[in-house]
Amino acid sequence: MSRVCFMHGNEAVAEGALAAGCRFYAGYPITPSSEIAEILSGRLPEVGGVFLQMEDEIASMAAIIGASLGGLKSATATSGPGFSLMQENLGFAVMSEIPCVVVNVQRVGPSTGLPTRAAQGDVMQARWGTHGDHPIIALTPSSAQEAFHLSVRAFNLAEQFRTPVILLLDAIVAQLKEKVELPDPADLVVVERPKPTAPPGEYKPYAFGRGQVAPLAVFGDGYRYHVTGLVHDEYGFPTEDPEIVNRWWEHMTTKLDAHLDEIVQWESVRLDDAEIAVVAYGGTARAAAHAVTQARAQGLKLGLLRPITLWPFPEAAVRRLAGQVRRIVVAEMNLGQVRLEVERLSAGRAEVTGVHRVDGLAITPEQILAAVQDAAVRR
Repeated sequence: MSRVCFMHGNEAVAEGALAAGCRFYAGYPITPSSEIAEILSGRLPEVGGVFLQMEDEIASMAAIIGASLGGLKSATATSGPGFSLMQENLGFAVMSEIPCVVVNVQRVGPSTGLPTRAAQGDVMQARWGTHGDHPIIALTPSSAQEAFHLSVRAFNLAEQFRTPVILLLDAIVAQLKEKVELPDPADLVVVERPKPTAPPGEYKPYAFGRGQVAPLAVFGDGYRYHVTGLVHDEYGFPTEDPEIVNRWWEHMTTKLDAHLDEIVQWESVRLDDAEIAVVAYGGTARAAAHAVTQARAQGLKLGLLRPITLWPFPEAAVRRLAGQVRRIVVAEMNLGQVRLEVERLSAGRAEVTGVHRVDGLAITPEQILAAVQDAAVRR
């Protein structure tokens, strides 16, 4: 049976993790994500799980990698400074295809910045924070309700594609308290890790299949395999053979690219007849949705495109939008990280402008509406 609760976004993330089957959490408290650790420190032992407070975020990331190899769905939560410390081990998880979930509740940076203020400045760090070319999935909720569902989805995608998944909140959504309906567990789709069917002697833990991933054997179940941060062959052993390296790259890129229809999500609001569109995500999308209502009341044909999956970016949706409207206003609490993506994809077909704020305060509907009205005047 479903139940209705009144909770903030961080609490919804914790509930979603538990519902998805997370049974291991390692982390270090940091504002504004600390409630996730606090809640899971009490809830995980109740369901047979393990909570560890680590000495730092480097160790936290290493711990959830190890727990995942041991067969547990695992997660950690942090904010900007801690996310920076996690990047090397995050890259190890990408390279060795180890599923796990990393929650980053964004605050103003760089460095210590404004610890209790909201921002959306880690968008490009989520995509390119660890060095080298690499695939990644990053999801961003705009409500406490969505924080729950995207937490479940993050674990599902991690297990399905054997990859770290980043749940990228901002402090607005994390600290926002509102009604959340927790569904009956029987109604949730929860993806479990497939077990290998090949005997240990024939098992290839990193079999290169275009658009496919190999089942990940649990350490201790009779399968012994090599795990390394080096480029490796299908058995996990390091290699510099150009042919094998190229096959590895093809596998790593196509395991997500071949499934974009399953991964990439976005929401459109009143775009059918829109002449101007707003692109916004996370907490800022709430203000953008209200700006659409205000603009329509004034006779302005404004619509909203809200990316839910930030990475892979909803490129096809933005390209279509650029061919439909004459102007796109990108609203985000940074200096233009997604705006540059929208400009690239628009390729001059639509004018792209930004509404940006980096003082730790939320972008308001009035700020977005002012940019839209300016666009209407300059038509």
